[in-house]
Amino acid sequence: MTASHQPVAEPSVLFPVLFVGAGPGDPDLLTLKAARALAEADIVLHDRLVGAGVLALAGPGATLIDIGKEGFGPSTPQTEITALIVAFARAGRRVLRLKAGDCGIFGRLDEEADALEAAGIGFAIVPGITASVAAAASLGQSLTRRGRNSDLRILTGHDTQGFADQDWRALAREGSVAAIYMGKKAARFVQGRLIMHGALPQTPVTIVENVSRPDQRVIAASLATLPACLEDVTGPAVLLLGLAPRAAQATLPILKEALQ
Repeated sequence: MTASHQPVAEPSVLFPVLFVGAGPGDPDLLTLKAARALAEADIVLHDRLVGAGVLALAGPGATLIDIGKEGFGPSTPQTEITALIVAFARAGRRVLRLKAGDCGIFGRLDEEADALEAAGIGFAIVPGITASVAAAASLGQSLTRRGRNSDLRILTGHDTQGFADQDWRALAREGSVAAIYMGKKAARFVQGRLIMHGALPQTPVTIVENVSRPDQRVIAASLATLPACLEDVTGPAVLLLGLAPRAAQATLPILKEALQ
């Protein structure tokens, strides 16, 4: 960050900080409220995965600051992020914290909101479309379906301690549907745990890379083939456990019968 970004004066009025969901990538999937907030912000502190098309909607006078994180890679420390939000807000700037997808899905929203609350600074949350919703739409599938699954699990492949443990027995049941974020490096771990707890190797898993962007790619896989199918996936991806693209759905009963 350059010296020109450092807030200096204590204002008489504090504007509330806005936490805004940028959606999965396609700027057309932003809410109207999010687009208006972007156009009015002085400071936009954004995640690494927020697309250029979304950032282009910021006002001409806005300062854009990349404070992105990358799983198992270089990241801006969370303490530095919260300190920047508080400092710019105290300086009387209209601060917009722009998070990929929805603010409340694996976005560490609560830590930043807690810091603002402790500093006596108000905030508001503008929700966005999370990647799993857009990914399922690209398959022509719903995330819940009568007679198939009455619940939906949204999981992370890893957390601050490493690969994340889950209720594998429940996830392994036939008909279960889960959206796995940040799951590329954890794919073999997830595969092993699910099969160990009774999941069928032919369980469908669809990989959606670069959800909703022009370079989106949909890869129909199974639990057995998941790690191999991820080998050339370089962009951010959501893994949809239990869902196949609609075009492939009709072949699943035949595949199951052949593998039994």
